[in-house]
Amino acid sequence: MAKVVLGLGTSHSPLLSVPGEMWGQYGERDRANNSLYRTPDGKHVDYEELLSEANPEIAKELTHEKYMARHNANQEGIAKIARKIEDVNPDVIVMFGDDQSETFDREQMPSMALIWQDQVPFKRREVRVANDPTMEWAKELYGTEEMLFPVNSSLGKHMVESLSAEDFDMMHVRRLREGQTMSHAFGFVWRRLMPTKIVPTIPIHINTYFPPNQPTPERCIELGRAVRRAVESWDTDATVAILGSGGFSHFVVDEEIDRQSIRLMEQKDYDGIGKLPLERLQSGTSEIRNWFAVAGAMDDKTMDMYDYVPCYRSIAGTGCAMGFASWE
Repeated sequence: MAKVVLGLGTSHSPLLSVPGEMWGQYGERDRANNSLYRTPDGKHVDYEELLSEANPEIAKELTHEKYMARHNANQEGIAKIARKIEDVNPDVIVMFGDDQSETFDREQMPSMALIWQDQVPFKRREVRVANDPTMEWAKELYGTEEMLFPVNSSLGKHMVESLSAEDFDMMHVRRLREGQTMSHAFGFVWRRLMPTKIVPTIPIHINTYFPPNQPTPERCIELGRAVRRAVESWDTDATVAILGSGGFSHFVVDEEIDRQSIRLMEQKDYDGIGKLPLERLQSGTSEIRNWFAVAGAMDDKTMDMYDYVPCYRSIAGTGCAMGFASWE
């Protein structure tokens, strides 16, 4: 039977593709961000209201030195994940990621979906923002042409059948429609974490972002456990890694909920994860659910948190917190 040999967690933010000296430009863009919310009550606010309540100590986070140190920490986190994949060299990687209206339409958004066509396309979505500082850097990292990436459709079919037998009403996708592309949650893994060898994958979409059908943290843990059982019942001698792509808090940095989530995963406190306040797991922070799915699958392994990097980019506390970890 197949064997799960590795768990991984990684952020995938566009900020990971931007040099530290350009982060302040992102802070300026946050003034028009309509996805900001206040912690801890989860109330949606505009930038000015967020600014009026912000801790003045945040100013200390907005220096060139801080930007560069955290940019370098992020690049080292990416490199560690890439080296771990190369060292372990799994036959397949099962990936949990979310969609931001790149693959699916938010008016037709599955709660969970498993894509198992033989190859899947990825092309970085053009960001329709004037003078977007990520564009040229992203072109270098992600390219401008659509690329195809291999999927282990045999395992994919087996997983759909196994998950259905365990009462997971998983949408399955055997063929994407013309013009559909995989989301950047998965594209980041292919383009940034597999620089020397593209490992066949199984992409599993979790709708972390868009109400009203977001899975709860408990359901994500259960999904991870069911995926683990599906892999281990696959009648091959393949080695499999399981990866979660996304998070931590953004577009407002919430170090408290981030560190609490990390601690609960390290301690395997699944009841505690289930009690996390949903009002603080919204917007980009919702992507922590992808990590919870990996944590559920890794019950027999130890979590090694490589780094947690809170990347502030404005005096209002906007930004994106990054994380990188493995389970072995």
